[in-house]
Amino acid sequence: MEKVRMIIKRELAGWKTWHIVWMILANLVIIGVSLYQHDTALSILAAVTGVICVILCGLGKVSNYFFGTINVILYAIVAYKAKYYGDVMLNLLYYFPTNIWGWILWEKNIDQKTNTVYKKRMTLKQDFILLFVSVVSVFGYSYILKLLGGNLPIVDSMSTVFSVIAQVLMIKRFTEQWIIWIVVDIVSVIMWFVALFNEGASVAMLLMWSVYLGNAIIMYVKWRKETKSIVSEA
Repeated sequence: MEKVRMIIKRELAGWKTWHIVWMILANLVIIGVSLYQHDTALSILAAVTGVICVILCGLGKVSNYFFGTINVILYAIVAYKAKYYGDVMLNLLYYFPTNIWGWILWEKNIDQKTNTVYKKRMTLKQDFILLFVSVVSVFGYSYILKLLGGNLPIVDSMSTVFSVIAQVLMIKRFTEQWIIWIVVDIVSVIMWFVALFNEGASVAMLLMWSVYLGNAIIMYVKWRKETKSIVSEA
């Protein structure tokens, strides 16, 4: 029990006023609009746990993986109903196990002074390799999704491939993860916007990805400032 208390104390340490305001405001908007639009409890819960996860990640808190694990299961169900099979496979076959992996690695890289995870940046060489792998993977996976009959295969592929890459960068604590997340979030906002107005899909999912986008921009600025003098090899 003592270890549990220490972990909780660590996760609650270092919060600033704007962190709390951002967390509360983002979730209130999602819950309020979703209830007004009569969205399902499943979609709302998926959106809320997802928002909590990405904000905690941006703050460098290991507890983001707890909420992230719940989110990936719920989101996979919602995505399946919308026929976004790439997102379904991404969440169940990739996010779920890598959340466990990330949880373990982040626990080993905690800054005891700030109670947050150590952060770092990529090298220029790593940036070029990442770009090449991303482009090849997006076009290759979009072809597979097209064969499966999924909606918006190229958009779905971009969302999936960039999410895979961003998750790896997140686990390795690279600041550049937020640039990739921004791309993922823009693509996903478009994807769920189309689904909402064409098929009446979940408004909570559209709001969730919109909050993700705003959070990614905010956290990129935050992490970049904190890693200004740090460039690390993988």
